[in-house]
Amino acid sequence: MAELAGLDDPKARAVNERHGDDHGVNLGALRALAKRLKTQQELACRLWDTQDGAARLLAVLICRPKAFGRDELDAMAREARTPKVHDWLVNYVVKKNPHADELRAAWFSDPDPVVASAGWALTSDRVTKKPEGLDLGGLLDVIEAEMKDAPDRLQWAMNHCLAQIGIAHAAYRTRAIGIGERLEVLKDYPTPRGCTSPYAPVWIGEMVSRQQAG
Repeated sequence: MAELAGLDDPKARAVNERHGDDHGVNLGALRALAKRLKTQQELACRLWDTQDGAARLLAVLICRPKAFGRDELDAMAREARTPKVHDWLVNYVVKKNPHADELRAAWFSDPDPVVASAGWALTSDRVTKKPEGLDLGGLLDVIEAEMKDAPDRLQWAMNHCLAQIGIAHAAYRTRAIGIGERLEVLKDYPTPRGCTSPYAPVWIGEMVSRQQAG
């Protein structure tokens, strides 16, 4: 914790806080520290319990994802309120855990929009990697009905799922693009030069063009 405190940069913290995060540690420095520590499950759990943002990010990097039980991950997802900790927990830990799909199904319709966004993120992963058993048309029904008025982080996760359905599944592409055009979610999102817009119709079109060109 003392080493993490020494790495804290007030300027980085100010930037991160504008995005909802609560740490000022450069992520490159954090990854270098994790590389030095290597996997240490007990230390990871103790770091997580501090509730400190940088410590929790480090915990995610040095933990053993498969060592967590279902209820442990459920509790951690409900505690992870800042965007970066939540994102890393889902992508670096939950996705690699044997309970991932069970948690996906449980979180998908959770009344807590942050927890629900984790369910949608896991669903997007299945849309692209293991769509068997998913009701893609049903997912589009929910997106069409609920995405427009969803809280920001849940809306972002639903929009990502919409784009992935359109990109990965040609049979649903026209409908996915149509939903994006009607709802106009993230249509005006500021996108840096050289980056792909998160607006689903543009995102789908660009990714499909790249696939066809490749």
